[in-house]
Amino acid sequence: MEFRMNAPLALTGLAAALILSPLLRSIINRTKARFAGRQGQVMLQPYFELHKLFQKGSVYSHTSTWIFRAGPVVEITTVLAALCMIPLGGNPALIHFNGDLLLFVYLLGMGRFCTILAAMDTGSSFEGMGASREAFFSALAEPSLLIGLGGIAALTHSLSLSEMYGRLNIGILESPMAPALVFILFAFLIIFLTENARIPVDDPSTHLELTMIHEVMILDHSGFDLGLIEYAGSLKLWVLGLLLTGLILPLHTHSAELNLVLAIGALFLLAVCVGVIESTMARFKLIRIPQLLVIAFVLAALWIIWIARYSA
Repeated sequence: MEFRMNAPLALTGLAAALILSPLLRSIINRTKARFAGRQGQVMLQPYFELHKLFQKGSVYSHTSTWIFRAGPVVEITTVLAALCMIPLGGNPALIHFNGDLLLFVYLLGMGRFCTILAAMDTGSSFEGMGASREAFFSALAEPSLLIGLGGIAALTHSLSLSEMYGRLNIGILESPMAPALVFILFAFLIIFLTENARIPVDDPSTHLELTMIHEVMILDHSGFDLGLIEYAGSLKLWVLGLLLTGLILPLHTHSAELNLVLAIGALFLLAVCVGVIESTMARFKLIRIPQLLVIAFVLAALWIIWIARYSA
């Protein structure tokens, strides 16, 4: 197993993610406000909220153990590790090696698993309910993500995310694979909305415990721990957004710096699209969400079947 470091460009992309990822939530909220006829919050509001949370202390219940305290730390750590493996604008990631896509998926799964454990460790029935929903929906979403990435791996003949997205280019739109891109794009969009607890799967702004999924799991977190969770959520928007925008705009210019700018711009456009979706759609009933995730699985399966057919 070989680890290759691409320090200059990779560190620039990593720094951009650490600094700019909270802006994705600002863009989503501002888009929703415009649709509602309001001016909306200032663009730096997520930074103000994170600063306020990081200045506060955390409160722990007597019924919770070290698992509850470790949950936010493991979540932010796994997301940061996944961030180091995701390419930005076709440029290689900070750390990439053959087979890193499997580690990437497992890192995201580990972060979710520890969040679920932390929610159950509180002994709260509400958080246990949210944890069970999260576990059920993630069991449907993760196979779709893995199959979708497996299809890209088969198309590019590589198991490294950096090489997979680096070999994608505008020529794919003129190949027999172009129609199948619709399948995987919609599958990844559903996974993106599900993994980030966005409408129509979940509503991040609701405070009704009976309908919440992700938010109900972090009800007992406060202060610095809650800040870690919120920041990890912003980074996860960035990471999973790159998987989607890398397929929508597989453009690679002769300038690596321009590639970075285009990739970040594509992420901001994706945030606008998410704001439009949340402004024009209502949250699905809980019984409809598994059906939506099954559709994502079927689309991912069609994508890999199409690739197998035309690659044979």
